[in-house]
Amino acid sequence: MSEFRKIMVAVDRSEQSDRAVAVARDLAKATGGAVHLLHLREHDVLVGKMGGGSFERETDEEAESLLGKELAVFHEAGVDVVSDVRRVRVEDTARAILQVADEVAADVVVIGLHGPSVFSALMLGGTAYKVLHAAKRPVLAVP
Repeated sequence: MSEFRKIMVAVDRSEQSDRAVAVARDLAKATGGAVHLLHLREHDVLVGKMGGGSFERETDEEAESLLGKELAVFHEAGVDVVSDVRRVRVEDTARAILQVADEVAADVVVIGLHGPSVFSALMLGGTAYKVLHAAKRPVLAVP
């Protein structure tokens, strides 16, 4: 397990994400590693006959609050952490997680497993399932 020194954890405002942060913290403490904390600011793009636009799924305050809470978990444990916030279209979330993992050369990606049922996720595609399917590096999915 010592090869997992560059740990990337993708976070949102879910309980599963909080558990993923705890696992990433513990893994970093066990290996002496560092964490890359990733939050993707999802937005929807709507286009229609009358026009369209881009609509944010969260406010700046919500994103800052989330990062503050998660960064505190790592700082209190004495784990080196950097935060990264990126804006992506909802349908590009999984791809963005994998792209950032490549950019930072993560040894492992930690992600919370949540959303629809397993059957629905496999049929419709949940973010964690897409990441697991397309990853070229270890992924630790936390229920």
